Amino acid sequence: MTIYHFVGIKGSGMSALAQVLHDMKFQVQGSDVEKRFFTQLALEQSGIKILPFQKENIKPGMTIIAGNAFPDTHEEIQEAMKLGLPIIRYHRFLGDFMQNFTSIAITGAHGKTSTTGLLAHVIAGAKPTSFLIGDGTGKGEEGAEYFVFEACEYRRHFLSYFPDYAIMTNIDFDHPDYFANIDDVFSAFQEMAVQVKKGIFAYGDDEQLQKIQAKVPVLFYGFGEENDYQAKNLVKTTSGTSFDVFIRNTFFDTFSIPTFGDHSVLNALSVIGVCHYEEINVDVVKELLQTFQGVKRRFSEKSIGSQILIDDYAHHPTEIKATIEAAKQKYPDREIIAVFQPHTFTRTQAFLEDFAASLREADKAFLCEIFGSARENHGKLTIKDLQDKIAGSEILSEENTSVLNAYDNSVIIFMGAGDIQKFQESYEKQLI
Repeated sequence: MTIYHFVGIKGSGMSALAQVLHDMKFQVQGSDVEKRFFTQLALEQSGIKILPFQKENIKPGMTIIAGNAFPDTHEEIQEAMKLGLPIIRYHRFLGDFMQNFTSIAITGAHGKTSTTGLLAHVIAGAKPTSFLIGDGTGKGEEGAEYFVFEACEYRRHFLSYFPDYAIMTNIDFDHPDYFANIDDVFSAFQEMAVQVKKGIFAYGDDEQLQKIQAKVPVLFYGFGEENDYQAKNLVKTTSGTSFDVFIRNTFFDTFSIPTFGDHSVLNALSVIGVCHYEEINVDVVKELLQTFQGVKRRFSEKSIGSQILIDDYAHHPTEIKATIEAAKQKYPDREIIAVFQPHTFTRTQAFLEDFAASLREADKAFLCEIFGSARENHGKLTIKDLQDKIAGSEILSEENTSVLNAYDNSVIIFMGAGDIQKFQESYEKQLI
């Protein structure tokens, strides 16, 4: 029997795929750097072997699944080449794998992970479903009919996929280290759209997505009248949101979700659209929408003393704004404190003004040093450039997190895609 060896198994997509194959009774192992990542726990709980990188891990008879972050010069990939083993890049493997199911790709600049998690939760409650989520969660269901997976636009990796359906949550300029501008991003999504085999569910209030052309029906969802699936009559409370859904201007049903912010309504609406199209019982959908617990690092809350601490992956101005809006809906009587660590110098430079505008939505902003990548040339840009644009903002270091003690009864949101968790951990330690 084939042993699948993952080079870079702690990557979020890689660890999720390893879990899917393990659940389907394949032999799976992998290697990575020694540093602990949040994706590790699920692998350990599944009993999947994680080895430190070394060429001795590679043995005859293995099939190598290589993470996108590791070049062909990596010692394990070199060893596999020497032994003449099959070496398949993560996105290529996934592209072949999904052909065995009714596959649904979730893509977009923002909201991919939350929407994938929500769709997986709802469809798996109705039909046997395997899924792969970008927060490192994966599950392989024997006899699965559906495969729900997150598809990333970065470096056009999603062009390896030919799914039955796609949800496109939005098109926004991000990854400025790769994409030239919004038109370049649009062209990637347009190429992806042509590869979809049965139907696309696209956020219709997005002016870029309105231009998408495809060989299959494009069904739009959103708040505007001209959408095929429209959310109306939103009722926002501190325990969630309820809304009416109209399909081509005809009332369909009323749904409730235990989550906050307009973006959560849109994520749910896309899921309702797919389930309606696939004729999944609406009562089952309604029930499952209410029991969704969320995904890792998306509005993950804990209470300590009088404060609520939230960990969130937001690392783009649009996401920061949405996260702060959600916190205000859930906690209207509390002060909202944003603690933000910018991710990459290229992104910080490209969105300096937009980051400042989004962070000004909070009552107070604390900024952490930019989490840069070794590949970047960061010129003269520093966190001070962002601080200068946000009145009253302060720089936070791991050593001085105790300044957050002063904000009694507040909501403190730790946001970022780097290692922002270390600031939250440092703060929690000094509280104990």
